[in-house]
Amino acid sequence: MRDMSSDFANGLPFMKMHGLGNDFVVVDSRDQNHEISPALAKGIAHRQFGVGFDQLAVITNGAGDAHLTFYNADGSTAAACGNATRCIARHLMSESGKERLHLTTDRGDLAAVDMGQGITAVNMGQPQLDWDEIPLASAMDTLHLPIDGDPAGTGMGNPHCTFFVEDAEGIDLAAFGPTIENHPLFPQRTNVQVAQIIGTDHIRMRVWERGVGITLASGSSSCATAVAAARRGLTSKEVKIELDGGTLDIDWRDDGVWMIGPSAHVFSGTLTAEFLAGLS
Repeated sequence: MRDMSSDFANGLPFMKMHGLGNDFVVVDSRDQNHEISPALAKGIAHRQFGVGFDQLAVITNGAGDAHLTFYNADGSTAAACGNATRCIARHLMSESGKERLHLTTDRGDLAAVDMGQGITAVNMGQPQLDWDEIPLASAMDTLHLPIDGDPAGTGMGNPHCTFFVEDAEGIDLAAFGPTIENHPLFPQRTNVQVAQIIGTDHIRMRVWERGVGITLASGSSSCATAVAAARRGLTSKEVKIELDGGTLDIDWRDDGVWMIGPSAHVFSGTLTAEFLAGLS
């Protein structure tokens, strides 16, 4: 395994952010190419021996205002992370004074807009509704997957499996989540949501994130659940998603699924060269 000590001789600066308790370590690599290995991401993610995060996001230069790359807590990568995108958009807007941003990700191009009063909107793009886009293991109706509980499958740059339940609080998500995350129907594993319809514009949702576990919020999961609910005729295309950490507004428009909510930059710090060398 390559020694990273020379790469991080002066440590690694980072920012700790969260969107409704969905928390992130953010590395700004626009001026220096920081190589993030799966082992490094997993080490930083540890909440006792590292910093702790649900996802790690790296900012690099791109075709637009910036390119974003995401890592899960287990060191795996994700093409999309809605709450992290919103947090970073808010940071870049504050830095540049811009009210609109063009961000790129492995998911594609994303637009971000300052809504005022600390609220940021991000267009997460069009949902992926075909089986091979999500992806699933074989061709099937993505609105009614052949899994007990009749969930819906949706892609938002990462796979999602949404169960509509009578009582979201009554689900043992710690036991249920990993079983569905690793279901053979999902070759890349999946994020899991349990969603309770409160009204045509209101959903209560809890989240098990692929490669992470239970999280207080998830932007892409909120988008996927809103899309699945609208496709089934359970809600309108504009809904409030009530998560454990707070509420997001989701609006599925002709140009994509817009996610609107607050974010927080909690603190900035530097990972020491000694800590980083121990992960090489």
